[in-house]
Amino acid sequence: MPISRSARTVLAAATAAAALPLSIAPVAHADESRATAAAPYAGLPSGSKQAKTLVIGIDGATFDAFARADVPHLKQLMSEGLTARSNLYANPMAPTVSGAGWSSIATGVWPDKHNVKDNNFTDPNYGQYPDYATRLEAADPTMSTLVVGTWSPVPQIIFGSTTDLRIAGGNDEGTTAKAADYLAHGNPDSTFVHLDEVDGAGHASGSASDAYLKALNTVDGQVGRLLDAVASRPTYAKENWLVVITADHGHTPTGGHGGNTPLERGTFVIARGRGIEPGSVRDDVKITDIAPTVLHHEGIAIDPSWNLDGTALSALKPDAFDTLRDTLRTPVDETKLPAGTKGWTNTAPDGWTVDNAKMPAGGVTEWRGWSFATDEFWTNAERGQGRETNVRARNVFAVADSDEWDDKAHGAGQFDSTLVSPAFPLNGAATANVSYATNYLIDGPQTGDVYVSYDGGAPQLVKSYRANTNTVEHLQLNVPAGAQSAKLSFHYTGTNSAFWTVDQVAFGQPNPPSQLAVASLKADTELLGRPGSDAAWKVTADGVVKTAQGAPVRGAKVVAELRYGDQVQKLTGTTKPDGSVRFGATVQQGNAEATLTVTDVRYQHLAYYGELDAVRTLALTRPTGHRG
Repeated sequence: MPISRSARTVLAAATAAAALPLSIAPVAHADESRATAAAPYAGLPSGSKQAKTLVIGIDGATFDAFARADVPHLKQLMSEGLTARSNLYANPMAPTVSGAGWSSIATGVWPDKHNVKDNNFTDPNYGQYPDYATRLEAADPTMSTLVVGTWSPVPQIIFGSTTDLRIAGGNDEGTTAKAADYLAHGNPDSTFVHLDEVDGAGHASGSASDAYLKALNTVDGQVGRLLDAVASRPTYAKENWLVVITADHGHTPTGGHGGNTPLERGTFVIARGRGIEPGSVRDDVKITDIAPTVLHHEGIAIDPSWNLDGTALSALKPDAFDTLRDTLRTPVDETKLPAGTKGWTNTAPDGWTVDNAKMPAGGVTEWRGWSFATDEFWTNAERGQGRETNVRARNVFAVADSDEWDDKAHGAGQFDSTLVSPAFPLNGAATANVSYATNYLIDGPQTGDVYVSYDGGAPQLVKSYRANTNTVEHLQLNVPAGAQSAKLSFHYTGTNSAFWTVDQVAFGQPNPPSQLAVASLKADTELLGRPGSDAAWKVTADGVVKTAQGAPVRGAKVVAELRYGDQVQKLTGTTKPDGSVRFGATVQQGNAEATLTVTDVRYQHLAYYGELDAVRTLALTRPTGHRG
């Protein structure tokens, strides 16, 4: 039966009164490595990894309240590791509720993929997008996975049955005691702990209340007990622990969540571990990054076919748009935002340009043509119009918003602007790969088109948008032979329609073909003339064509076959005054060697041929200075 948030308090109280936290039996693994591992502890198999993870979820924790609350353990973690604030989705993707939030954290994808839109779990897509404990067990059954949660759907539904041990703690005290016991005395490799009572205080009193601050103080103490349990382990000094703290949503000052206000959508990631800079603050981390970060920490390679929205923290890289954060401006025409709010600019980053030649004069200044903005600024300029679905953009992104631009008088004509990339250098490969995060939403007449141009030539259409699209695109381009550079352009038109966002634009190519700069000949085979002719020529070992008497032959046409893999190239060269001939050839990457065989030599009107069976094996190398 689905469990609503309104039923949580009753469920927790009943379970706590019974003093019997629900325990789901561990799944037995057939992997023989378990037999040589340490003994299980209270139903939890002993783990096999030095790399270990502890993720603690604080339900309904509003980050803005931390500054007013007594939370020394959380603040110490922030000083010892990473702090990153970000925003959730809102309707129409999903409301800011726990089912959607914890599913996003556990699976590493957003609600439009895992399909949990509320707390009823009507039709979850966990088969395609399972939780990270399920992925850990599938990759390595010797791992020990533990989930303890106060809200029972976390261990019962969101984390799957292949998890070694799933426990409903009943209330936060029970959850903390159970989890601390297993962390101190058992040997879990991956532990997820869910604490719920901050959310209860938010519902009862609101995030601005003293009761809410007291609940944060209580949960901070519980976090401290879990960290102490980890540090008390006799093997702790030899282990590599990653600790992550997060929340599924926030709360309004007066209580409640599910809507699209900044306090409801606001969430955070605090992370401490090797390789994480103490005291660092990032603007590009999302809650969907937690699952891939845990997988990466545990040594599990992320399969691109999983189609995760998150990225491991160590793999996150800023893009060109992110460099604009320190130059963002305060509002000009967007009067719904607080006057001092910084979050937009119309100045493109280095190498990028915005072509507004077809834009009418006037309109809302912030959105006249392609602009660059943060989620906090753009979504709160006008809430409830779908901008909250732009969850795949990170930090600063590019946005063309014909709807907001049209809110102020402007000259005749539609929004018409083009965002143009720098010239990306090409390396000689026949293809190129382009990727970018995009959210294209239609609410009236509009178009979106992506073009590529090579060496300043005419733009070629790559992708057209005429339907709502919210994804990370991966496109392959066919590169013309000899092209030296490529530029991308994003052309958007709209008549009081919706918007188009673009972020994390990446351009790359596979390794270029190996270049066989010079193919010298190895042959010492006599070339016999036509029947009745007494001529005899040779191709010597150093690649020189000579007469039978040893004189070099100038201007002879030499034909050869270059063979590599299952490919054959016919090559033609002309002998130089010293009788030598040089061939140039391109060989596809991945072929380690090739053979070159002379098949014909022609001089003026005479053709010479024979048993041309001598070949040379050539090592394939790139010439000096070739760009790879």
